[in-house]
Amino acid sequence: MDIGEIISDSIKYPTSNWGKVLILGVIMIASFLIVPVFLLIGYVFRIIKATLAGLDELPEFDEVGEMFVDGLKVFVVGIVYFIPVIIISLIITAITGSSTSATLSLNPVMIWGLVLVYIVYIIVAVIVGLIELIAIANMAYYDGDLGAAFSFSEILDRIAKIGWGKYIITYIVIAIVGFIGFLIGLLTLVILVGFILLPLVIAPFIYMFSARAIALLFTESIDEIPESPTEPVEQVE
Repeated sequence: MDIGEIISDSIKYPTSNWGKVLILGVIMIASFLIVPVFLLIGYVFRIIKATLAGLDELPEFDEVGEMFVDGLKVFVVGIVYFIPVIIISLIITAITGSSTSATLSLNPVMIWGLVLVYIVYIIVAVIVGLIELIAIANMAYYDGDLGAAFSFSEILDRIAKIGWGKYIITYIVIAIVGFIGFLIGLLTLVILVGFILLPLVIAPFIYMFSARAIALLFTESIDEIPESPTEPVEQVE
């Protein structure tokens, strides 16, 4: 599929069942209770699994225990992948903490050094984020096997198969669509409708759209990837 087809399909995907969009919205609103957060993440993960299994319908909200566990796994993956970003953030804090504003104003070398550190931070954060998304999709492909999210050589092979250029462009388009949806929600806050639309409809719609798009993009990496020790997901009920 080209980028246009992926985005078009992903935008239509949540509209197949607005009831499930609303259910996910309710779960999102209840996320302040902590437990629903993992159900939210778990359902988004289930969308990826369903798409990789070849299903075009939104999955059911059944087997809540499994959905919670899947959400917890995705959360763990996110924490592990965030470690390099945290390390760089600590380095930046150490640099800025040991340098007074007066010193920085009188030392151009330190200023440019700090700018360079921030640039590296942003680059690393973006790269880690891109790899993490495919890692989560790879875990979905192997039916929730946590180890598949850390099979770095296979994950990089999959991204290479997709093409870094196509992946980054698709990622940017997904971000733009998500931003537009979020902006619409913010604009509707002016007439108070946004207080309902944003968490109940727009935000879950963006989650579903994004998960579908990443999964469709991931499918382009499946055919020529070498076999792994675990069996890939075949079907999602």
